[in-house]
Amino acid sequence: MKIFKSLESGFTRSLKAWKGILLLWLGYLAIVSLVAIPVKGFFNTALSGSMITERLKDGIDAEVLGDIGSGFRYLVSAFPASLVVLILVGIILGVFFSGGIFSSLRISAGRFSVRSFFDASARYFWPFLVITLMAGLIIILLFLVIIVAPISIIMASGEVSEKAPILTIVYSVAAFLLISRIFILVADYARAWQVSQDKPDCFKALGFGFTRTFKTFFTSYFMVLIVFVVQMAFSLLVLYILTRWKPATGGGIFLLFITSQALFIFRLVLKVWRYGSVSALKEIKDAEALPPVETPQIPQA
Repeated sequence: MKIFKSLESGFTRSLKAWKGILLLWLGYLAIVSLVAIPVKGFFNTALSGSMITERLKDGIDAEVLGDIGSGFRYLVSAFPASLVVLILVGIILGVFFSGGIFSSLRISAGRFSVRSFFDASARYFWPFLVITLMAGLIIILLFLVIIVAPISIIMASGEVSEKAPILTIVYSVAAFLLISRIFILVADYARAWQVSQDKPDCFKALGFGFTRTFKTFFTSYFMVLIVFVVQMAFSLLVLYILTRWKPATGGGIFLLFITSQALFIFRLVLKVWRYGSVSALKEIKDAEALPPVETPQIPQA
């Protein structure tokens, strides 16, 4: 079947693009470090030589944190703005590197080259940014219509059972996750088409994304749905591991950090697996659309 053939090819391509995945991981790690290192330095300075650490052994104590001083209150007040900046920079970084990753996932890409990777990242940055923004706006609109609106209606209504809000949230989130896969697929097809072209054309790429998605809907959607189920299962496994791991020593904390980063890298592999699978299915469908090659007839002597 085309679905499993594309999934197998996509996973193989994602493994071949491991250098690009490492570059993406290093970029995310650098961004997070810009916020994490100053915060760590602040707490090291504020808690050094103090009895506060003894009071924090049994958990977070809001009164203790308030005793740290005005610096902590400033840190808390600045956190939302820092988080927004961190998310925006992360999105931009992801858009930039996705150009190089999609380019390296093509069947004709050949051997991975760091120089070619960054060339493709720069060449396709603006069309990929437009594609990401357009798909993001559609998904945000879906979120408002499918999740926020029903929950607001239920909460604003007078007498409802206790289960009604919970059921509404469950059904709305499930519907949103399933429907949003369609537009993620559109964006993936658009980016896969764009890297196969010499000139950037984001709107033509989006047109191709919509056309190819709905023209091959069942094959494409169920392929992406399989990847999504694997990603969700992996995310639940990661959540289970990290929430139950409570290191008590410096070595344990270091091991937790290494493990969390390894899990994050594998999460990136699963994301690139989706990219590679969509690229593989696109190439399969492109080959099917080509006219058959006629074998020249050898004239009889």
